[in-house]
Amino acid sequence: MTTQRSSTPRVSPPSGGVDGNERLTALVAVVLLLLLFLVGLTVPVANVQTRLHVFFGVVVIPPVLLKVASTSWRMLKYYAGSFPYRRKGPPLPLLRLLGPILVVLTLVLLLSGVGLVIGAPRSMRLELSQIHRASFLLWFMVTAVHVLAHLKETASVAPRDFLRGTRRRVRGSALRAWTTLASVAVGIVCGWAILPYVSSVTIFNH
Repeated sequence: MTTQRSSTPRVSPPSGGVDGNERLTALVAVVLLLLLFLVGLTVPVANVQTRLHVFFGVVVIPPVLLKVASTSWRMLKYYAGSFPYRRKGPPLPLLRLLGPILVVLTLVLLLSGVGLVIGAPRSMRLELSQIHRASFLLWFMVTAVHVLAHLKETASVAPRDFLRGTRRRVRGSALRAWTTLASVAVGIVCGWAILPYVSSVTIFNH
């Protein structure tokens, strides 16, 4: 007597599950690469174009937080024993080590930059400027390794929510696209809102 297996297909959650998480992470990564490229263009002229540098620096904050949330969710689900995430497997050991370091450096870089514009007492500006500069150098090196290691995977996964042949294979494509777009929109609003607080005092020279 043979036992027949259920032929009922598994229905992924509205978010797309582990595959949806992978697509969201890749999509936000592409958006961040473009935004960080714009930020990078303002670094050499940050002392004379402070407002432009601050604006793009603030715009990236919500997408950065979204990417941190998506990668942290994958990590939590993996270590919590979720079968789909365990089957997907963890990143390479080096990337698992660099991940938390990159998150900390990114937050220090962004928060120190915002602190130079609003909230930091004048007596702390020199120390905060040095932290901002040092964290940028460390962040750039770690980010370069991170981007190169994920470049092929990101280029392959990011377009899947927009291609006809792969869009419907994982639920939540519209949600992921709108969430990513919303993070950029929030960043633009925040960047615009902070401009009145940007004085003629430069960021890197104090």
